[in-house]
Amino acid sequence: MRIGIATVPLDYGKCPPWLFLRMKQLGRGIMLAIREEFGPDEILKRLADPTWFQSLGCVMGFDWNSSGLTTTTLGALKVGIFDIQDELGIYVCGGKKESRKTPEEIKVYSISRGFDFEKNLAYASKMAAKVDSSLIQDIANPFQLYQHNFIFSKSGNWAVIQQGMSIQTQKARRYHWLSNTLQQIQGLIEEPHSGIACDVKTNPLNLTAKQSSKNREISSQLSQEPKALIKDINLISEKYNKLIKQKRLPGFIQMELNNVEFHYHPVAREKFNLKRLEKTIFSVKEQNPKNFEQLLSLQGVGPKTIRALSLVSEIIYGAKPSYEDPARYTFAHGGKDGTPFPVDRDTYDKVLNVMQKGIAKSTVSLKEKQEAQKRLHNVKSS
Repeated sequence: MRIGIATVPLDYGKCPPWLFLRMKQLGRGIMLAIREEFGPDEILKRLADPTWFQSLGCVMGFDWNSSGLTTTTLGALKVGIFDIQDELGIYVCGGKKESRKTPEEIKVYSISRGFDFEKNLAYASKMAAKVDSSLIQDIANPFQLYQHNFIFSKSGNWAVIQQGMSIQTQKARRYHWLSNTLQQIQGLIEEPHSGIACDVKTNPLNLTAKQSSKNREISSQLSQEPKALIKDINLISEKYNKLIKQKRLPGFIQMELNNVEFHYHPVAREKFNLKRLEKTIFSVKEQNPKNFEQLLSLQGVGPKTIRALSLVSEIIYGAKPSYEDPARYTFAHGGKDGTPFPVDRDTYDKVLNVMQKGIAKSTVSLKEKQEAQKRLHNVKSS
């Protein structure tokens, strides 16, 4: 198996109707094949793997080198399996234009099918979006979420695939979540992703990292002390010009300063709206969140509030967060050189077998099936 790279540049335009129709039919057959072979929860597991999902989009015929692979592949799956969702045991909510309707769709399915886990699913959907927009943020090259799909099974397990775009870099970033991989202790906050796919790595504030646990803890405590927080933010802003003239200050704990800006935090660019921040923090105090996850879940708590709390936690209290970009390609079956692990040939062959059966089950023409098989062969050899 050769090693390759897939890039994710922003792509504008629409999928041709003739192609979308065939993607629906082919995707439907592949989902049926996976369900028959392994059960509905395996569909979630496969979709939550960035590499497998990328391969699925390629086999279904969309551009391999495009941000549109995500939105179009998921759109085709949502429409293609709509009339067999109960048979599959899988329900697809949200999308590009329907992302904000996700809670409503979850509610409709729960009422019509008698599911008793609506609140848990709606909360997971909301928090996945909040985590990827507020806990992983780069001021210089922000990735703004514009697509959110929430897929769940009859058993209550779920997966999230959502995508953000960076206008500055003209790139997209795809975030994958799987409920079965989440640890109960850390919940939805600490390293919750099954994978993040992006070919551009930056130095974002990463509050999902284990190294950021102290920063999250102090941020949660600061949210209960509005006056102290606003005072500290004012102090940082007023003293900025003095701070940049010094190479190092005692007690800052590895906070390197130079004559341009903070190495990690471009404080001059923050420009916090202190009145709005104060209003938000006082509202948070009234609701008395018990931990950082509860804090993030509150209405009005977004990227700016989280950034302000993290900034004060680091500069005033020395709780340095992580700035390591969590984006990386994950591997469905390992690599030929044993990185990150040796190829599992049995699993690899099973995946190819399922793809082949899915192509056979689809209702597209013989010629189109042959073309899909060629694309599968190309994915196999890449």
